[in-house]
Amino acid sequence: MVTGNANTRDLRQTAWNAAAQVVDPEIPVLTIADLGVLREVTVTDNGVEVAITPTYSGCPAMNMIALEIELALEREGIRNPKIRTVLSPAWTTDWMSEQGRQKLREYGIAPPQAGGGRRALFGEQQVACPQCGSVDTEVLSEFGSTSCKALWRCKSCHEPFDYFKCH
Repeated sequence: MVTGNANTRDLRQTAWNAAAQVVDPEIPVLTIADLGVLREVTVTDNGVEVAITPTYSGCPAMNMIALEIELALEREGIRNPKIRTVLSPAWTTDWMSEQGRQKLREYGIAPPQAGGGRRALFGEQQVACPQCGSVDTEVLSEFGSTSCKALWRCKSCHEPFDYFKCH
């Protein structure tokens, strides 16, 4: 049981900080905070509850992420945390932090374009190569190494790369 506002705020911040360090098992350079998957941490008389939103409703990484959050909280002394999956509102790449987008670039994955826009829905987008920065690129396959990525190729440096799809 948590008593007092200061204790509640401290516990919430401790829980948030611990959960925010959990990495995405499919893209280990990103934390769930970078992705915007970590939505909320609440403290009640029953304990700590963490709300997460999957990048896709069937994202296979969510079970692993939930387990890793539980472990991270337990390492901080927070016992029996509850992890709640929130599907609405649906996750969007707009929730991704700028730091997360930069981490993707440095890892060799083209980050989603902020705002996506109508043009992205019809494949009329310019994706910058994370290797050389050229926008002279083309999509090779809408299906990449994970369901949230597509395979692209740079026509300038001729390197293939993953693009984190907008949605």
